[in-house]
Amino acid sequence: MSDLVVDVRDLTRRFGHFVAVDRVSFQIPRGTIFGFLGPNGAGKSTTIRMLLGILPVSEGEGQVLGFDIRTSSEEIRARVGYMSQRFSLYEDLTVLENLRFFGGVFGLAGTRLDQRVRELVEMTRLEGFEKQLAQGLPGGIRQRLALATSLLHDPELVFLDEPTGAVDPALRRYFWERIAELSAAGRTVMVTSHHMDEVERCHDICFIHHGRLMAQGSPGELKNRHLPGEMWQVRTPARAEVVAHLARVPGVTGSFPSGEMVRYLLEPGCDPATPATALRASGLTCSDPEPAEPTLEDVFVALSRKRGKP
Repeated sequence: MSDLVVDVRDLTRRFGHFVAVDRVSFQIPRGTIFGFLGPNGAGKSTTIRMLLGILPVSEGEGQVLGFDIRTSSEEIRARVGYMSQRFSLYEDLTVLENLRFFGGVFGLAGTRLDQRVRELVEMTRLEGFEKQLAQGLPGGIRQRLALATSLLHDPELVFLDEPTGAVDPALRRYFWERIAELSAAGRTVMVTSHHMDEVERCHDICFIHHGRLMAQGSPGELKNRHLPGEMWQVRTPARAEVVAHLARVPGVTGSFPSGEMVRYLLEPGCDPATPATALRASGLTCSDPEPAEPTLEDVFVALSRKRGKP
C-alpha cells in the first residue's frame, strides 16, 4: 500500500479564459492533517472538486487512494468523506433520519448502520438532537451533522472544505479536536481554510493564491524558510507610517501591521532597539520593541509581498 493518499502533478482547471487552478502539484502522506491555505477565491474548493471527480481536469494528472482522478471518480467518492462549504441535508428529515439515509447511500445497513449512527452521534455531540428536523437546527449543529454524514462509511481520507468558515471560536476548536482524533485513528484529512491561525495544527501546509501554489511544508519549515531572522513588534497608533518607515531601516527585512502592533523581521545579529530608535527620531510614536512569535499569517504576508500581490 502506498504511503501517499493524494499525488497530483500540474493540476489545472480553466473556466473559459480564466485559470482557477494553475499547475498545482502536491502529495499527501497517509495519516497526516494537510492544510490547504489561502484567501477566498484562491482555488481551494476547485482543487478538491477535481480530486473528487466533480469537476473535470483541464490539464495535469493525479491519483487519490491509488485511483486516477480522471477515470475513477466513482471509486474515489466511495472511499472518501467530503464535507463541502454548502453541505446538503434533507431539511424535512430529522437528524437521525439524515444519518440513516446517508449511511444507506454509502451501503451501510442493519447492525453496522445502527452502530455507525450511534458512534457518530456521540462523536459529533448530537445527543438530544436526534429527533429534530434539519431545517430547525442551529448553524453549529447543522455543521456537526454534516461532519457526521461525511464520516459514516469510515473513510480513509476526509476532505473538509472550510469547515470553520463561519462559526464561533468554540465550534472552531471543536472541529479541530475532531480532526486531531481522525488523524490519531490513522485517517488522512485534507482541510481548506482561510484562517491562518488554526492551520498551525496541520502536519503539512500548502499556501495557494490566485490559483498557484506559493509554498509547501510543515508550519516550522515554512517559518524558518520564509521568515529568516528574528521577529519583533511595537505598538503604535500610526501603523501605516511605521510600516513605510521600517522599510528604509537597515537590517529590517520585512514589516506589516497586526492589530494594534507592527511586526518586523530583523536580520540575525541586529539590535532590535534600532528600528524603534529610528522611528522615534522621525517623530513617530511607538512602544519599546517586544519579541514576537512568527505565525503562518506572517509567512503568507511575506510570500504575497515577494510576488507583488496584495
